[in-house]
Amino acid sequence: MRYEKMFPDQLRSALEKNTPVALPVGVLEYHSEHSVMGVDTILVERALQVIEGEMDLVLFPSFHYGAASYAVEPPEKNGTIQVPGNTLYLLARDLFRGMLRIGFRNIHVFIHHQSENFLAGMPTDLAFRMGAREVLFEYLEKERGEGWWGKEEMKDYYNMHEAGSDPFSWIKVHPFMDAETQKKFPIDHASLQETSLMLAFCPEGVDMKRFSEKKWYTLGAKQASLEYGLAAKEMILANLRRVLKE
Repeated sequence: MRYEKMFPDQLRSALEKNTPVALPVGVLEYHSEHSVMGVDTILVERALQVIEGEMDLVLFPSFHYGAASYAVEPPEKNGTIQVPGNTLYLLARDLFRGMLRIGFRNIHVFIHHQSENFLAGMPTDLAFRMGAREVLFEYLEKERGEGWWGKEEMKDYYNMHEAGSDPFSWIKVHPFMDAETQKKFPIDHASLQETSLMLAFCPEGVDMKRFSEKKWYTLGAKQASLEYGLAAKEMILANLRRVLKE
């Protein structure tokens, strides 16, 4: 279900069932001459649309305005939009606060941009993770009072944590591709992997007639193929199903 198209009774039903909620987060960034600006967001969005057709899922509108950085190219006549991490943190905090107040307790954010460094963190995912943690602490303290964690009813907290049912599991931020998928299909920038993924998820977002060899980071795009993209797509979707069904 697309959140923006849900009626209130559908929302209440989803809350009662603790239906998973998915938020695609990405950037608008120069992806060489042969790819569109929204690659990092479109891939996550299209994958989650597939999952939405298979299982109960509340799919939130995609957020395109992450911290792209100007590391690849300057924005002038190239199109990258850069929103700093501190701005994203404030937005994420308010967004998650609103989602918790509505009643969602099974929220999943998926990010592709710069997620090869996901363990250490990069500006976009760090901003959303920090916003989520702060809001969860704020919400729990408000609802349960100070010292909530130390109360008798929380004595099974570590077992809950191990099972993924503790309150800090209400909001999770994930890389679009898990470590196993990244190992088999290494992340790049508008090269073999991303171009092939776009051929599999959004073929209208690639035009190899526009391809340019001027940039080193795109040369692998000449070897991009639908076959490679579909193989990666299969692993990505399998991981998304697992995460959302847990």
